[in-house]
Amino acid sequence: MHDDITDIPGIRVGHDTNLEAGTGCTVVLCDTAAIGGVDVRGGAPATRETDLLHPLHLVEEVHAIVLTGGSAFGLDSASGVMRYLEERTIGLDVGVATVPIVPAAAIFDLPFGSATVRPDAAAGYRACEQASGGPIAQGNVGGGTGATVGKQTGPLLAMKGGIGSASSRLPDGTLVGALVVVNALGNIIDRDTRQIIAGARDPLGVGILPANPFGNTTIAVIATSAALSKEHCNKVAQMAHDGMAQVIQPAHTMFDGDTVFALALGPQSQTRPDPAFAAQYVSMVGAAAADTLARAILKAIRYASDLHGIPAASSMTR
Repeated sequence: MHDDITDIPGIRVGHDTNLEAGTGCTVVLCDTAAIGGVDVRGGAPATRETDLLHPLHLVEEVHAIVLTGGSAFGLDSASGVMRYLEERTIGLDVGVATVPIVPAAAIFDLPFGSATVRPDAAAGYRACEQASGGPIAQGNVGGGTGATVGKQTGPLLAMKGGIGSASSRLPDGTLVGALVVVNALGNIIDRDTRQIIAGARDPLGVGILPANPFGNTTIAVIATSAALSKEHCNKVAQMAHDGMAQVIQPAHTMFDGDTVFALALGPQSQTRPDPAFAAQYVSMVGAAAADTLARAILKAIRYASDLHGIPAASSMTR
């Protein structure tokens, strides 16, 4: 196992990165249609196609997820992913066309690098061309290129965020993976020591400042080899948010865009499982999703490197 989301069979990940502009996008491709869910906790999300993932709505299958920079402008990258999939006849068959289902979420990275260069449809298409099931590049790549943390004292005193991924294997063999773009305005906390590992720097150079009570923007995808219903995918996405709360303080304020997607790629059964067993199983997967997401967030910080004058945690501890 690579300890990332591509450990889930059927998941491939690709990045498109623009280091000069300080932005990019990341695509999660599903080799077979997945059952999807979503949970949006932040009060200021930039998202696309999230409504159809709710249990009350008709469409269940998902073919890709996009995590992008560029704020709402960057959501255009999902159009390129749709074109890539349509060319390969991947999507929902509606009789007259094949419509790929590609939900997306964006981070606000416009102050970093260039505010006028954002991921577009061409960037999304290129990310698909780069997708593989091998180990994922992490840190300053794809949707995490322009991610920063600790911006309450201004962008010049921020530290680098990034993209991170992790995976876990449950006792019964079920796999759970997480991919996350960490663009928190607050601080990142070590789970064991409860110390700040990345956050706003002191303008006097004497340490890291306490976190602002407002502003975290973290977007993530949870994928699992489990066979889950649409309702259960939404529950897993909901529980996964607890992983953010473990290592990002604060989370889910009115200024956040925190969004978690969930994908289940296990074979769907024609028989309805016992409700008590299903509840226990979904709870186990959801708990693993939260733990795995927390680790992925910390890996995003660990793999990040200095860019455009913004230092990473790794360079501050050398």
